[in-house]
Amino acid sequence: MASFGHVAVGMALGRLGVGQASPRRVGLAMLGLSALAMLPDADVIAFVLRIPYAATWGHRGASHSLLLAAAVALGVAAGTRLARGPAVKAGLLTLAALGSHGLLDAMTTGGLGAALLWPLDDTRYFLPLRPIPVAPIGAGMLSRRGLYVVVVELLLFLPFWAYALWPRRRAVQPEEG
Repeated sequence: MASFGHVAVGMALGRLGVGQASPRRVGLAMLGLSALAMLPDADVIAFVLRIPYAATWGHRGASHSLLLAAAVALGVAAGTRLARGPAVKAGLLTLAALGSHGLLDAMTTGGLGAALLWPLDDTRYFLPLRPIPVAPIGAGMLSRRGLYVVVVELLLFLPFWAYALWPRRRAVQPEEG
């Protein structure tokens, strides 16, 4: 994926998570959950470190695991509870953001699949429905193929973008007087 879909999912989750909060709070939630939705792709550092793509810690490997997403979500929930915040909500939103990444990557048309069940199973999986074109890595995104992938992702994830960015009316506060 070109990551536009991951960002769209994170932004929609941010909007969902804070509802009618202040624009600043909505923006922070959308930014934070978009970052979490993209976090598994930090594994592209494996290319620089010459870790093979098919290795456990290669691209779309362990970092795309649903179990790893659940572990991070538990950590976020625990930290939120210590800060006296909404722990269950924070944990579920984190799980949705991180967990969506591997699932979406398993819906692409190429690559090796995603290690969704690591550490229980090193198999790379694809889902039966694969409408998302695989994105070229690196400078290849600046090609005709890269542009095609971006356009398809923007169209596929248009409902998420619309939900996240559609203007909302803020509740009118009654004037005191």
